[in-house]
Amino acid sequence: MRKRQYDSVMSAIQDVYGGQTGEVHMQRVYGGDINDAYQVKLSNGETVFLKTNTFGRLHFFETEIDGLLAMRATKQIGVPKPLGFGTDQDKGISFLMLEFIHGTSRRETYWEHFGHQLASMHKAECSQFVTGEDRDVKYGFLTDNYIGSNPQKNSLKSSWISFYRDCRLAPQMNMAEGYFDPKMRKQCRYLLDHLDAYLREPEDSSLLHGDLWSGNVICGNDGNAWILDPASYVGDFETDLAMTQLFGSFPASFYAAYHEINPIEKDFFERRDIYHLYHLLNHLNLFGRSYLGSVRDILNRYTTIK
Repeated sequence: MRKRQYDSVMSAIQDVYGGQTGEVHMQRVYGGDINDAYQVKLSNGETVFLKTNTFGRLHFFETEIDGLLAMRATKQIGVPKPLGFGTDQDKGISFLMLEFIHGTSRRETYWEHFGHQLASMHKAECSQFVTGEDRDVKYGFLTDNYIGSNPQKNSLKSSWISFYRDCRLAPQMNMAEGYFDPKMRKQCRYLLDHLDAYLREPEDSSLLHGDLWSGNVICGNDGNAWILDPASYVGDFETDLAMTQLFGSFPASFYAAYHEINPIEKDFFERRDIYHLYHLLNHLNLFGRSYLGSVRDILNRYTTIK
């Protein structure tokens, strides 16, 4: 499936559903902290999900489609179908149009099935998402994208540790430097310089959702878990698992089922907080110093600088 760009919401609707199709009713729904979101009922009886932002944020939606299409390409897990994106001069917006997920009751084995599906996605072939001249490249993505509303670098790398240092921790630490006291600045430099003492080079790379907290998981029309709002790239699957445990945790049955398909190493928990650090730094940069204490706690855990 290709990305389809349009010059208005109506042109997107009519291209996908036919030239006589129009809007019947648009209702505001929850779409996260960054975008406005709407359930749009059409004259042909169909319903679509529409996310909008300011006119200049088109690239934000274009990169989101890249992530959605990549995850859908694995054919391992439920992902909403992107129908088109573009700008609407009359409305003064950029937009992303997706299939609408009505949802239903969770099937009895919802969490176990989700664990199997996510593990299968992580084990799926993903080299097509890190194409480049260097055949040793294993990490990164086809394009840079966003984590929340902050930019996320996805430069192609042959080393996971180098990727995580240069494209994840370092940019967020640099952005957050104004929040840090001299000790925390030293701790950040130490952690970046010694990251190989804490992280592993995984045996295989995985296509990741990139922002897999509970708010980005919904129950689909089939009673199974579907994932949305990605910040996708190719990396170590442990980062997705870590994110599921940052703001609460999924049930134990999810992790047990995941482990059946893609084993979780026992020392994952020793690395988990370094993966949490990236998202906490991002939240610090997005929402302010209420996240500073959590960042400090992780730096204190992994460094001994006084």
